[in-house]
Amino acid sequence: MQDLTYLSWDEYFMGIAIFTSLRSKDPSSKVGAVIVNEEHHIVGTGYNGFVAAVDESYFSWDREGEWLQTKYPYVVHAEANAILNSTTSDLRNCRIYTTLFPCNECAKHIAQKKMKEVVYLSDKYRGEDFHTASELIFQAANISVRKLKLPPLNEILEKFSGFIP
Repeated sequence: MQDLTYLSWDEYFMGIAIFTSLRSKDPSSKVGAVIVNEEHHIVGTGYNGFVAAVDESYFSWDREGEWLQTKYPYVVHAEANAILNSTTSDLRNCRIYTTLFPCNECAKHIAQKKMKEVVYLSDKYRGEDFHTASELIFQAANISVRKLKLPPLNEILEKFSGFIP
């Protein structure tokens, strides 16, 4: 029988990915990612944002318009940031928890690092070519992909009822 008074590893790491996504300044899409090794240790976190160490006032969070005037050429995705900011260069056999199914560019990075699993919450772009390309990359690299269904928030908060004033 499962003890419902503690978080599962999946709930814990996805919770951290969700919390990490709140660091993003993107008004339309906040994405977080957490990389975990085989010992359940976090080795990388990231969120979507502009390139580090740049004056953000040069760029716009716009989604539409001339490409160079939108956010797309300048934003680093959460998964890429987690990889770039990881505490180790060896990410073989790690899992990445991400709040949004990775795009094809991030899928290439995940495969290149030989991660073993992608756990995600949302796949709102399913059916788009870049989503399909990601699926093909993961399949060719033998990376398992799993959509996580979290319990309702009230059930998670119930686990903390003794700590909330």
